Amino acid sequence: MFHIWRTSTVRTKRAVIGYGHIRRILPIPTSQQHRTHLSLPVRYCSADVRTFDAMLSARRAEARRSILVQVSSERSYNELYHYCSQFGTIESSHHYRVDGDSDGDCHYILLEFSSSAQADAAMQSGVFSTERPGVRARSIFLWFRTGPKPKLIAQEEPKRPLALIDGANPIGESELNSLLASAESIDDQVTVLHRVTKLNDLGKRLRFLAVRQLESSLQGMFPQAVAHPFGSSVNGYGRMGCDLDVILDLDARSGEPPDRNSRLVYHTKSTNPNERTQVQRQLESIGDVLQLFLPGVNSVRRILKARVPIVKYHHEHLDLEIDLTMNNTAGVYMSELLYLFGQLDARVRPLTFCVRRWAQSVGLTNQTPGYWITNFSLTMLVMYFLQQLSRPVLPSINRLIQLSATFSPQNSPPPVTRFGEGESEWAYAFLKNPSIYGSFRSENESTLEQLLVEFFEFYSQFDFNQRAISLNLGSTILKPDHSPMYIVNPLETVLNVSKNVNLEELELFRMQVRNAVWLLEANGKESGTPPTTEPWGLVSLFGPKQQQRITPQMFFTKRMLNVKDIFDEVPADEPVPYRNSAIKNQIAAIQRSAKAEIHKLSTGGPSRAGAGAEARTTASMEGTGVKLKRNTKRR
Repeated sequence: MFHIWRTSTVRTKRAVIGYGHIRRILPIPTSQQHRTHLSLPVRYCSADVRTFDAMLSARRAEARRSILVQVSSERSYNELYHYCSQFGTIESSHHYRVDGDSDGDCHYILLEFSSSAQADAAMQSGVFSTERPGVRARSIFLWFRTGPKPKLIAQEEPKRPLALIDGANPIGESELNSLLASAESIDDQVTVLHRVTKLNDLGKRLRFLAVRQLESSLQGMFPQAVAHPFGSSVNGYGRMGCDLDVILDLDARSGEPPDRNSRLVYHTKSTNPNERTQVQRQLESIGDVLQLFLPGVNSVRRILKARVPIVKYHHEHLDLEIDLTMNNTAGVYMSELLYLFGQLDARVRPLTFCVRRWAQSVGLTNQTPGYWITNFSLTMLVMYFLQQLSRPVLPSINRLIQLSATFSPQNSPPPVTRFGEGESEWAYAFLKNPSIYGSFRSENESTLEQLLVEFFEFYSQFDFNQRAISLNLGSTILKPDHSPMYIVNPLETVLNVSKNVNLEELELFRMQVRNAVWLLEANGKESGTPPTTEPWGLVSLFGPKQQQRITPQMFFTKRMLNVKDIFDEVPADEPVPYRNSAIKNQIAAIQRSAKAEIHKLSTGGPSRAGAGAEARTTASMEGTGVKLKRNTKRR
């Protein structure tokens, strides 16, 4: 398990929760110091300001220098370290565990060398097992078998100890609630929630190992093949255990102009004129390669008839669900845009984590696709809320484009890439500008607690019936159609991000944000109050009482009487309970009038035989209360 340490603090210190280490936080400034600090232009700038491309390049380099070794347990690390040190210097090592079957759990250690050549040397030294027959494919996934008994001499400790033990296990619900309850304020609770539930360093490393395996398996036939990770794994909003979304580009250099001086031209295979059909065929073949040849890949599912064809598979060594698609460039740009928002202000990601956790606890979101609000739609709602404040925390996208043009370096040639064609060309123009990360500084001084309460209050009064949300403008527009919730897609403005949300889920969202405002006001905690056993702050917002799903039907009066109940057979010893005596009297009156009408029908028939039959039917009905026969004569 993770070892989570909490600093013992006094009132002037902030407790910081982290995995495997303790970070020192400066004392909270006084009011005068706080005002002076707020006047600085970098008041809420994130400490890590590297660009999206720089982050991706660093993670790819880490994966290129790493191998993954399955071991019997974390106690095998010393022996593994001494064995692998012959190939090069081990810079870092991380341990995690995957739940297994009856044979026990599977333990893995991720080793990062100082260079890719050393990692390649370690991988090339591997051999194939004669005891485990299978497809003989070389990869970065290996296992450490038992060697000769070590000599009875004291081995020195590894120079690089394990950075993490069980580093892939998410924090438990009860442990999280205890950490939140021990915080000093709701502002600290939001910070703690973000730090202990976000995707940690090991989780990111494992996801880029999956990207590397996918690329290396196809680069033999497609040397320029590149797998682009996108979504929550790279945009900074991923939590522990999130899926990995990947876009596969078989020729990343296809957008570059060809060399006119070369007289040799490659022969190529003719493609299907229907691009969608071509993508479906390619994904189907790639799914076969994944299932048949790549170690660790299983449960391959091909969902080719969807709006965006994908191949889903599970990686058993990484304990990871992966979604693979092609030609969906908008996902890469959207990930970079959200990453940019998170880098512009340090409060964006903690607030988003808190809102998404709240939505999960009250049943607003679901892992399976459907008519409910998605995490992506919730993230868009948070971004828009931060844009429309009197002192915005985030600028509109149009404002970012203007700032990008102002801060663009002069005489810089536009980069050549396949991404940036069509409607997304404007996105590439400012997202790839490194100076955009330092172009905006918010003057908003609100704490995370204040922003969270304002978020719930804002959407409890928002006019979803008439207005649509536009992050490009940073304001609302009239709804183009009758969708219950309309959020304009920032990249393709003719699309609605929340088109799947139905009216019932929107009403549920409205009720839950109003309920959240009441809970935060009723279960707050004043500074300096002694600890209490009652849930407060986020604990009351995420607590067990919120697990029961509230539906709009609970607030509408149901029909008290069903017509078929008039003629249903009701045993005499089991009378129907009625909450209202007036309703009981009305039902009795309806039954008497119905019987009277039936008696009139039976006595006024055209023939004597028919009248007798109907009389028998009526008599049997009056005596036993059974349902009216279908062959009863009608007038």
